[in-house]
Amino acid sequence: MVKQRDAFFDNAKYLAIVLVAIGHTWAQMMDDSRAVESAYRVVYTFHMPAFVVISGYFSRSFDLRPDRLRRLVTGVLVPYVVFETAYELFKDVADRPDPEISLLDPSYLMWFLAALFIWRLTTPLWKVLRSPLPAAVAVAMLASVSPSIGTDFDLQRVLQFLPYFVLGLCLRPEHFLAVRRRSVRIAAVPVGAAAFAVAWWSVPRMNGGWFYRQSAAQDLGAPWWCGPVMTLASIGCALVLTACFFAWVPGRRLWCTALGAGTITGYLLHGFLVKFAEYRGWFDAPWVHSPLGAVAVTVLAAAAVTLLCTPPVRRALRCVTEPRMAWAFRPDPAAEARAREQAQAAREPVHAQAGHGSPNAVNVQAGSGSPGSVNA
Repeated sequence: MVKQRDAFFDNAKYLAIVLVAIGHTWAQMMDDSRAVESAYRVVYTFHMPAFVVISGYFSRSFDLRPDRLRRLVTGVLVPYVVFETAYELFKDVADRPDPEISLLDPSYLMWFLAALFIWRLTTPLWKVLRSPLPAAVAVAMLASVSPSIGTDFDLQRVLQFLPYFVLGLCLRPEHFLAVRRRSVRIAAVPVGAAAFAVAWWSVPRMNGGWFYRQSAAQDLGAPWWCGPVMTLASIGCALVLTACFFAWVPGRRLWCTALGAGTITGYLLHGFLVKFAEYRGWFDAPWVHSPLGAVAVTVLAAAAVTLLCTPPVRRALRCVTEPRMAWAFRPDPAAEARAREQAQAAREPVHAQAGHGSPNAVNVQAGSGSPGSVNA
């Protein structure tokens, strides 16, 4: 029987990926608009933390079992290699010659897949620690004062976003229910307004590099002690705004709920559109920097990433985002044994009911094995 998906998390993933696409678009337009940059800073405070928390939450059952390691390779590592190469080659197609392919230095948005691969591999470690979240926060604070980490796998981001992944590992369904109460939803409105006001104030006063979590304090021209302080401040702000975001995510099935299953394609593909527009200079058009232009580009970004999350696009790219690759792996005797046990368990009720000689009982059990019921 196919496990039913939770509409809340699919809605959250879809809305988060829309914010990711909008944020990447605003990054090209915010130099001439304080309002756009303020909104950009608010979104960048929580949109990736929310996405990482969800990723951690759905990684709770990950261990080093062979079938899960295979899924990690096919679902994360293979897309990383394919699209990291594709983004570099795309520069040549878009009149940016001399692409430099380096799987150690993620380009643009590919850092997230590299980070997710590392986070999931370390999941068993965080699950055995007595206090995993404080430990992850300590790692992030130390990273913020370590400019020598370098750019391999964008390790600064991997470590500075680590607390959100570990938080997801620690969360339970009741925690998400707690932030979806009506009182929290109401409180989220003034909190969001206050966040925008603070962002507006910070635009001329604060280095925007803090929002990317990819640099040490010294790299941003700040004294070393600012790193741990800003790490704690950014985690606190991100958690508050992430809670506000989850409070407003609908829990029922909507027209966009099914798109939550295709966020990987939306994430990986929308970058080509943003980069192509950047390479072609489309963001330099005067109309883009008007208030109506900013609204129009925002709507276009949301519509484009929505189309990229649709089932036809997901099916078309399944060969690289969710490849089977049975040829690349050794057979797993344990998985085969589990499959045989499940098949035997599924047959036993039929035999047991048939043994009673009740035609009605046999018919009911036989019906449960029909293709229609399996797909339900």
